[in-house]
Amino acid sequence: MIHGRRVDTTETAISRSQTAAPSLSECGFAKETAGPSRFAGWNPVAYDRAVSEPRAIATAVEEVVPGVWHWPFDDERIDFISAAHAVQTDEGTVLIDPLPLAPEALERLGNVAAICISAGVHQRSAWRYRRELGAKVYVPALSKEIDEEPDERYSDGDRLPGGLLALFTPGAGTTQHTFLLERGPGVAFVPDLLARTPDGPLFLVPAEYMHDPEEARRSVEKLLGLPFSVLCLSHGVPVLDDSHGPIRAALAA
Repeated sequence: MIHGRRVDTTETAISRSQTAAPSLSECGFAKETAGPSRFAGWNPVAYDRAVSEPRAIATAVEEVVPGVWHWPFDDERIDFISAAHAVQTDEGTVLIDPLPLAPEALERLGNVAAICISAGVHQRSAWRYRRELGAKVYVPALSKEIDEEPDERYSDGDRLPGGLLALFTPGAGTTQHTFLLERGPGVAFVPDLLARTPDGPLFLVPAEYMHDPEEARRSVEKLLGLPFSVLCLSHGVPVLDDSHGPIRAALAA
């Protein structure tokens, strides 16, 4: 277990069909020296191209903080780690950038009321889960290259299901939004700007993989003004407390 509480006793949390995705060590997830080498394995060409579901299927979810869940695995489309999240509320569960999840693990999250996509490139399992679960899909208004028409489109400052506040944080791409959950310790769900390997430090995604590196840096700086303690990443493991410190360190690195 990387962190938090695992609700499935299965030791290996991913299964693969046919061709196996790279291992953690093959994707550069072991401790390494500072700098872009920590991001070795990220394939920007595959990332730009692939918005469909990966082959891997997570068999367990981990609780980050009460009511917030996380499931990561090696994503063969990008040769790096991808992660999805869920927020439980009294009105139902909201999936954020969902990745394939085994039915038993999905059931543990409760009734899925909505699916929120943080960027056009994070469609992942959203459309299949819409068909299977009947949940509405929320997509950035700026997203043009999407596989299906969403139920709702949102913009900067809109309030989404689960109480999530959508905040435009571009730079990695042109449609990325951070979702801010203001309850409890405060949780920020941040796509593509930052990454973290298991047991490693938080770091900025290298400039060569960014649409606009300067704008991305401004977006990261914007995060420092938001009220949250827990940082959840679309590519990496969460920072569980005092996230602003690691963000400052990543900016200074």
